[in-house]
Amino acid sequence: MTLPKFLWGDNSDFQDAIFIIHTEYPRFIINLVNDEIQWLEDLPQENTDDLTLEMTRLIEEAGSFYDREIAKIQASEK
Repeated sequence: MTLPKFLWGDNSDFQDAIFIIHTEYPRFIINLVNDEIQWLEDLPQENTDDLTLEMTRLIEEAGSFYDREIAKIQASEK
């Protein structure tokens, strides 16, 4: 099965949360409401500068993914 890079997660127990799941390494779930991140695997302790730059880029991509999804929904409602 091929998964998309990002998935939008929803849960009625967390009605105020906006969860985006990153399905590729390094896998994580981010709540865009408060930027809390849950890592789904252990991250290497070396090359932390490179890792920090990569994480920043992925978090920005997660936010862009959500914005695109919302724009598609809004466009389809018109």
